[in-house]
Amino acid sequence: MVTPQIDPSIDEYLRKRLMPVEGAIPHLAGIDMYGNSIPAGTVGGDLFEYINFQQRYNIDARIAGALKMAAEYLEPLSPGQTPRNSVDDHVQWLKSRPGYNTTVAVEYRKAKNSEQLRIAEDLQDLYTTAGVLLVDAQGHGIISAKIASTVHDTFHAFMLSELDRSGKTTPQFFEKINLRLAQSVTARNALGRDPNDSSREIATMLYGELRPNGYFRFVNFGHPPPLVFSAEYEKFMEIDKDRMVQFPALGLVIPEDHPDRNKYFSIELRKRQVNSSDVAEITLMSPGDILLLHSDGVYDGSDEQDRLQIQRVIREHKNEPAREICNAILQHAVKQDEYLQQTGQTDRIDDKTVFIIKRR
Repeated sequence: MVTPQIDPSIDEYLRKRLMPVEGAIPHLAGIDMYGNSIPAGTVGGDLFEYINFQQRYNIDARIAGALKMAAEYLEPLSPGQTPRNSVDDHVQWLKSRPGYNTTVAVEYRKAKNSEQLRIAEDLQDLYTTAGVLLVDAQGHGIISAKIASTVHDTFHAFMLSELDRSGKTTPQFFEKINLRLAQSVTARNALGRDPNDSSREIATMLYGELRPNGYFRFVNFGHPPPLVFSAEYEKFMEIDKDRMVQFPALGLVIPEDHPDRNKYFSIELRKRQVNSSDVAEITLMSPGDILLLHSDGVYDGSDEQDRLQIQRVIREHKNEPAREICNAILQHAVKQDEYLQQTGQTDRIDDKTVFIIKRR
């Protein structure tokens, strides 16, 4: 007798989709990392994902493709030959312009060749780079899970284009995600917002990339900032806030120099688009130093007593692997929920995400 297959419910589907996959944990020399999420209900609005570049993308093939294009861009077309690529097509256009001479085409081909060589070089860095994506959609339920899933899909769609175009993530990548999640003046956007509804679906996002020397670069849209625990001093270290650039949550603020700024609702206009100065940096200086990324269901950054309690948990487990430190913090957060339930503050219970980066 064949057992009928039962399709998963939408809750089950979204829960699995938003949970981290342990098999995707990147392996970097000198770095131990681990993260996990606990939804407040059957499904939540927190999303945590490892970005394992070597596992997710064929870096060898991408590098080979960039080098092939670099060589091809230098080769002029034979008379009557069909354009092979965008450079050939552009050179054809140049030839149709008044005052054209062959030097213009040669210099253009050299410039595009150089661009591809740089892409190949930047792709090499992905062999020793690990990414991490944290998203927290406001609330905790199936709608929040759908919002987090939308951010996830938008992120990965743009990432494919970004690696093809640049060989790495650039500030423009994050600006596109921010705009995609903004509320359209003329039509429903990916989150299905209603212009006549005063409530707004909100999602925060933190995306960072880690290197083997403990160097962590990240962009933050409304997410709680990272905390750095010093193994030597056994406490969280104060970080210069000027280095911790933080934008409002995704889609809330559109830069005034964006050509489509009038096509989206914005609580205010940001003066400019994201650039390299908006990418924050943290370096784990010594063995045993720990970087803690988290959602506001674990710590929202407002209560010093909560911060000290998490610091105590890390101090007690600082010599253990990243997995154990992560689990200890999550267990602490769950115990705090028990107190909230006992005191009738269930509205403060939220989804919980913790990601630990420990320098060996």
